[in-house]
Amino acid sequence: MPLDHHCLWREEAEELKAEVGRIGGELDTLKGQMAALQRHVFGKRAEKLPTVAAELRGEEASAESKAARDEAALKKRRERAARRAEACPTREIHHTVPAEERHCPACGSEDLKLLGKGRTTEVYEYLPARFERQVHVQEVLSCKCGGGVVTAPAPAKVVDKGEYGPGFLAHVVTSKCADAMPLHRLAQRIERGGVPMSRSTLTDLFHLSASVLLPLSRHLLQCIASAEVVWADETPLRVLDVKKTRLGYLWTFLTQNEKGEWLIGYRFSMGRAGKTPLDVLGGTTGALVVDGYTGYNPVTLPDGRTRVGCWAHVRRRFFDALATAPEAREAMDLILALYRVEAQAREADVVRTAAHRELRQRHSSPVLGQLRAWLEQQAPRHPPKGPLGQAISYAMKQWDALGRFVSDERLPLDNNRSEAALRKAALGRKNFLFVGHEAAGENLASLYALVATCEANDVNPEEYLADVLLRVQTHPDSRIGELLPHEWKRLRASDSS
Repeated sequence: MPLDHHCLWREEAEELKAEVGRIGGELDTLKGQMAALQRHVFGKRAEKLPTVAAELRGEEASAESKAARDEAALKKRRERAARRAEACPTREIHHTVPAEERHCPACGSEDLKLLGKGRTTEVYEYLPARFERQVHVQEVLSCKCGGGVVTAPAPAKVVDKGEYGPGFLAHVVTSKCADAMPLHRLAQRIERGGVPMSRSTLTDLFHLSASVLLPLSRHLLQCIASAEVVWADETPLRVLDVKKTRLGYLWTFLTQNEKGEWLIGYRFSMGRAGKTPLDVLGGTTGALVVDGYTGYNPVTLPDGRTRVGCWAHVRRRFFDALATAPEAREAMDLILALYRVEAQAREADVVRTAAHRELRQRHSSPVLGQLRAWLEQQAPRHPPKGPLGQAISYAMKQWDALGRFVSDERLPLDNNRSEAALRKAALGRKNFLFVGHEAAGENLASLYALVATCEANDVNPEEYLADVLLRVQTHPDSRIGELLPHEWKRLRASDSS
């Protein structure tokens, strides 16, 4: 056989082998996508990605009896119900025995005495909220000399000659940002309450509130940007246009201070490029907890913040690969071991302390070593474009960022906090579908930030907004931080004591 023919056949064989490998990888990818789609659309709840907490509870279930678990769960529910009952406004309604029944059923005597404090029954009732039209009449006094007139002060208003009070504006903002209620539905509800209202008027009031509160939302983002550890994420939000909607993005940036209080900020942009993270975090140092999206590179490379990876994203990719590669379960078990260490830190109440760092270095570091060895062993066995190949590639590319939590107890394992901060926006996106224009998106982001920070710190957003809508306009700029939700809560607590 001529040597040239032999070389030619070998080259053709290598090309065919590469083609088969490519087709096999594409087939695995399609199988994975089909399995993920079927699981998402038709799958039972148990077939979807279980949470880390659920898997850890499953491990505990094998170690303790069902009766003990049920008793602990019942105790927790009762404690939570008791806390809510204490916070609920309470009113005593006294019921007296009717006059025709105030006699002894046995002897007929009317000489009856009160027995103890009576019999009590607790009933939770709903009292419909109401709107009212307030007519403010200012007293005007004049002197007999005819030279002087004294007028009582006018009621405080958010804007001069405004027809709606701060409580009304706070209700509008809270209904849209906290309850994800579209303004046209809110207008209908207000109409039922007896106040003439249109959606356009509510839209104007919403944007007016954002304009008044803009110094607060800006300062909130500045406080977040100055923090050592910041979480960030983004989600699409459609913007109305002439023929079709355009795609904008709502970004969230959040942090937790030394007192355990959460500060949550938002920023809206018409693109997903790195300009938005750069505008918010540019020039700052510390750690940035994000997924693998390259849009955060401008603030992490080369001399910016230290990038911290998200193990939840890695775990999700391996779960998606289970349908075509069951061996992905090994990686998921090792990742679960990392979260098991975090659960031990919470149980020992040593989170974000030196003991937490020591616990990670003693238990999490060996797990990382096992996982790295597994990734290197499995990488050559799977097509790069297959589900497991892509999961392995993602983990190895992010490896340095994923391992930084071991040496710093302040760093979390995942970016779930920022994803949770975007869930409210995702619900609103389903209800009101889009924002009218770019400025409307910016106003929505501004008000989302204040409401989300309120909810994260157990502050009633309606009470907070009704108060600061009046105060922010006259409050000194140098002390504007006193009006942020967590600071406002502390001030209210100290004033009441």
